[in-house]
Amino acid sequence: MDMSSLISFQCTVLEPRSLYSRSGVTYVLSVQEGCFANFSYPEAWEDEDNGKDPDFWRGEDVFTLVGSNRERHSRLSMIISYRFSAQAMVDQQYIFQKYASLLLDKLHKACALDPPFRCLDEMRYHPWVKLIFMYTKGIAISTAIIRFPFANTLIQLMTQYPVHRDMEAHHDFTVAQVAERMAHKNPRPDFIEPMIRAHEENEVTMTEIHANAHNLIVGGSEKTATRLSDVTYLLATHRDNLQKMYEELKATFKHEDEIKVVSLNKLEYMFAVLHKGLRISPAVPGMIPRKTPPEGIQIGREFVPGNFCTIVGVWQYPMFHNRNYFRDPELFVPKQWTGNERYQNDRRQACQSFAVRPLNCIGKNLADAEVRLVMARLVWNFDLEIDPQSKHWMEQNRVHFLWQKPELFIRLIPRKWETMV
Repeated sequence: MDMSSLISFQCTVLEPRSLYSRSGVTYVLSVQEGCFANFSYPEAWEDEDNGKDPDFWRGEDVFTLVGSNRERHSRLSMIISYRFSAQAMVDQQYIFQKYASLLLDKLHKACALDPPFRCLDEMRYHPWVKLIFMYTKGIAISTAIIRFPFANTLIQLMTQYPVHRDMEAHHDFTVAQVAERMAHKNPRPDFIEPMIRAHEENEVTMTEIHANAHNLIVGGSEKTATRLSDVTYLLATHRDNLQKMYEELKATFKHEDEIKVVSLNKLEYMFAVLHKGLRISPAVPGMIPRKTPPEGIQIGREFVPGNFCTIVGVWQYPMFHNRNYFRDPELFVPKQWTGNERYQNDRRQACQSFAVRPLNCIGKNLADAEVRLVMARLVWNFDLEIDPQSKHWMEQNRVHFLWQKPELFIRLIPRKWETMV
């Protein structure tokens, strides 16, 4: 057993950015009978589409869309896919608008009142969402140690520490919330409703409902919050790009109530801003590990042998920052996404933040709709400046499977629309 290679690889689970400086297109470590492979070229997205890694997806995770096998993934997708369709985003727009308006109302009040009024005191994480950060940290730690021969002993020790108790608390809270939701018999246009109907027809188990409810909360809260924070930071630290996005909004809409999910689709520059933000800081910076089939598989230029512990994947952060595929990979230059001649040789197909079919993220339309609407209305209402204490905020972010972010301090300057009429 190559213990040094195992330790080196598992460190990348905790900090995938450590692969960023590797110059090769493929990074392979021999571990026990198999290998781990990081494929850092665009074709790998299509070719590495295999079964899920059983060491990574354990317990109820195997019943989720993210961690299930192809058969279960296909069955669950058919049940809930409509709730994530483009049309469903239009149907649910009133919900997005409601919470975007609530956010902006709070921000306007924060700008209007002195700090002693403490008008944002109630804007705290819901306990369920707050537990996500510790839950994902627990996933990263347990994944980093699971392949060691003494893993079971380490995991048993983990049960004595707060991080494991937080993971259990998140699960228990999810079960309680699902029970409360199912007690309401009237149909609702939410993401749980189709699973409830399928459960009544014996097409979905309660375990699958619990697992996917948890999965939807992680994807719909933490990842969206991360993306909004990243784009806000990038705009506040690149005010020329902020001004261009604002001018595009001003040229497209006369009034804020015209800003809707569908109407935002035509804003080319904002589209570029959001996609560039995802490339610089992907919501999942590491990889979603997959195993190779018994006969092995050709992934791009490499043949990877088949073995129960041969694990492959694409580390998003290293891929998205690879100079072989992107010019100026560290710079926030939205025009890189608008056909600018300087970037015509960029291989944008390498940037697949939501993975590729058939096991891609079902929540892409939802995430895009939420982020577009909130960012458009935020920039419409406020000029943004970075507070000095958050000048290097993005560099301070840490990774435990998902991002662990420090507080981000932004100065908001309300736009005086009455002077523009």
